Amino acid sequence: MKICYFDTIGGISGDMALGALINAGVPLDDLSADLKTLGIPGFELQSRHIERSGIVATKVDVVLAEPEQHHRRNLTDIEAIIDLSALSARVKDRSKKIFREIAKAEAAVHNTSIDKVHFHEVGALDSLVDIVGVSLCLEKLGIEAVYSSPLKVGRSGQVNSQHGKLPVPTPATVEILKDYPLMLTEIPYELTTPTGAAIVKALSLGVLSTELLKVSAIGYGAGSREIAQLPNLLRVLVGELDPAYRTDEIVSVETNIDDMNPEIFPHVVEKLLAAGAHDAYLVPIQMKKGRPGIMLSTLVSRIKLDEILSVIFRETTTLGVRIHPVERHKLQRTQRQVQTSLGLVTVKVVVRDGREEFNPEFEDCRRIAQDKGLPLMEVVRVIEKELEESSTS
Repeated sequence: MKICYFDTIGGISGDMALGALINAGVPLDDLSADLKTLGIPGFELQSRHIERSGIVATKVDVVLAEPEQHHRRNLTDIEAIIDLSALSARVKDRSKKIFREIAKAEAAVHNTSIDKVHFHEVGALDSLVDIVGVSLCLEKLGIEAVYSSPLKVGRSGQVNSQHGKLPVPTPATVEILKDYPLMLTEIPYELTTPTGAAIVKALSLGVLSTELLKVSAIGYGAGSREIAQLPNLLRVLVGELDPAYRTDEIVSVETNIDDMNPEIFPHVVEKLLAAGAHDAYLVPIQMKKGRPGIMLSTLVSRIKLDEILSVIFRETTTLGVRIHPVERHKLQRTQRQVQTSLGLVTVKVVVRDGREEFNPEFEDCRRIAQDKGLPLMEVVRVIEKELEESSTS
């Protein structure tokens, strides 16, 4: 699987991400031509080389023919611009996901709804070009998944905004990065901007060790200022994950319960899985004073943690949970539609020791058993036998 890894040496912003991806091999002319399909006239994309700590990086600028009049664009306005363009469906989807992360954060900071948020600086033309441009670059590089390092943020400084002076990191940046790994520094500058944070939060599957990546392309994007404490750079690594397995970081959420009707637990597990948990399970335990209890355990991506906690506190009697980071190694797996003698079946394909293994989806087997009036065990046996025969033929 081809991935892009954002190595946030000096943080991340929209223009740094765009510059790094261009530096990694996206032709500027091709990118500019595709951006014109947004239907917004009066801008030109320019790039130049800047040296940071002896490393040559790309600095991208959106040059306006005339200063843009201030636009109070909301999420609906921006999504309409994107939807009406000739961009691919995947580019549109990625771009809108990034803007939605910003809208959710601004809504939380200003105590309003996302449809009432006006983007101010982020809605300006250069930010729109940065976000859509990053999505286009990922498409042109054939990127299937995005990962990152923990995002560096500055502290103790201030930045100017439409709302006056704001602390560093800005409230929107902190809100966006809830449940995503970040690294606090004592650098008094805005290392990670709301746009940069939203790109990672919306697109990244989490933190990944670079040692697992077979690198095919490297790009450096430059920030606007020199910073004495570190190179003001974003590095992107493009390449293939180790074919043996994929690695990501999830969290384990646990709580012990001894005062709840046990008939409710299956409902809780169902709600957790519907909220995005990778897994949810129950373990019988003995608690203090010899009372029998249940340990409810859930595995979930950090970006879904808030939803999972909401379910646990709403649907159970617990007053607290334990949260542990978990590194997960997974065999490569895909899904495939396979025609069998009993009908079309969705099959999980797992690669183990270089050999494909096929496992039919249980719900498809159950559907076939109900439709044909056959025992479920017989349906599973027949389909597994046919899959095994097809894999060895």
